[in-house]
Order: sequence, then structure tokens, then C-alpha cells
Amino acid sequence: MIDPEPIRLVPRRASSAAAPELSPAQVTFNRQELNEILNLYGRMVSAGEWRDYAIDFLKDRAVFSVFRRAGELALYRIEKNPALARRQGAYSVVTTTGLILKRGPELKRVLAAVDGGSLRLVSS
Repeated sequence: MIDPEPIRLVPRRASSAAAPELSPAQVTFNRQELNEILNLYGRMVSAGEWRDYAIDFLKDRAVFSVFRRAGELALYRIEKNPALARRQGAYSVVTTTGLILKRGPELKRVLAAVDGGSLRLVSS
């Protein structure tokens, strides 16, 4: 029996143009998530509660921070952390002190924790 010819591995030649360096993947809000957050933000601005916001896209999470005044600490941070999606839910609302008001898999329900229109006075 004749042995087949062994397979030879040939290294690839480096191309003359250097490959562009890819930045690390970032977590972002998609269009629907941003629409829900900005709808809430618009309602709170018109109510005079919030005045400024900031968006941060980090490697492990995306953060939408809302401020009463531009020079203060964030009143709330709306965070999306996909690493927690299976355990506790990807979305959370965090206060200035770090207290987590609400956490869950649905953004709309999590945003209800800070929506001023969701709390109503009930007369007896």
C-alpha cells in the first residue's frame, strides 16, 4: 500500500497593506431602546424634572445618565448590561447613590420605576 503524500502547511504571506486594528466591541442601545428612553426623557423634561443627559457606550455596558442640572451628579443611570441578561435582566435603573431601583429583561418595565406619570394619586 502506498502512503499518501503528507499535507504541507504553507504560511500565508503578509499583505503589503497592514490590516486595520479593530476596536473592542461596544455595547450600545438599539433604535427601539433609544426611542423608549428618549420618550421618557422628553416627558420628564417637559415636566421640569430633568434637564440634561449623557450617553456612554462602554465595552461591557451602555449607560444613559439623566441630570437635573448639568453640573450635578446623575439622578439616574439607565444601564444595559448584556452579561446579566440571563440572570437578572439586561436593563437596570440606578440612583445617584448606587441603589438599583429596578432591574429586568424588559426596558419598558424598568423605565416605569422612574416615570413620573406612572404614579397617580388615588382618592378613597
